Amino acid sequence: MSGPVALVVGAGDYIGAAIAKRFARGGFTVCVARRNGDKLAPLVAEIEAAGGVAHGYAMDARLEESTKEVFARIEAEVGPLEVVIFNVGGNVRFAVGDTTERVFRKVWEMACFAGFLTGREAAGYMVPRGRGAVFFTGASASMRGNPGYAAFGAAKAGLRSFAQTLAKEIGPKGIHVAHLVIDAGVDTAFVRERIAASGRDPEALPPDSLMNPESVAEAYWALYQQKRDGWTFELDLRPFAETW
Repeated sequence: MSGPVALVVGAGDYIGAAIAKRFARGGFTVCVARRNGDKLAPLVAEIEAAGGVAHGYAMDARLEESTKEVFARIEAEVGPLEVVIFNVGGNVRFAVGDTTERVFRKVWEMACFAGFLTGREAAGYMVPRGRGAVFFTGASASMRGNPGYAAFGAAKAGLRSFAQTLAKEIGPKGIHVAHLVIDAGVDTAFVRERIAASGRDPEALPPDSLMNPESVAEAYWALYQQKRDGWTFELDLRPFAETW
């Protein structure tokens, strides 16, 4: 092992990958996990090519046994977890009448229940050591409901509430819990496709109208740097052009 250990749950191609690379540049041994573990090879290779240390894990964060297994493997084979970041999404858009039971349940499992499992496991390892950080990625939907986002809004609001509870329970035990509200469109292929589908040209947007995933990663890095006499629980990020 070289350096402290960080785990990014939901290490997708944009925000999750940017977070992993930022912590690797900061000297962390980075563990990255996503449901389709085979997709992690390029990210692990990029981190290693830059001189970092990374390990990839296939993990279905909605399943208790899968979550517990990955945490146990990292603690046994890599080292004690210093930082755990939950970054699983689940953003879908359906009118309430078109939201099926399956969609609502699946989004809740991804964006809320999986966060509970991740937070609980992280706490189980960190609390006895009296140190560590657990960070959660939220969204505009964490704060307010909007048309078309019944499932996503309910799940993200639930995740925020869980993060508050976790912070109040384990913060006094030395664990920094934070919730990051990304109140913006992030510059991803998915967001650009949605903009195009709405009839707008994403290439015509003013510079910096969409949030760069690296900006999110820097926010998480800054949260980790905070001393415990000045911990942030909730941080909201948005581009200068975002209305709110």
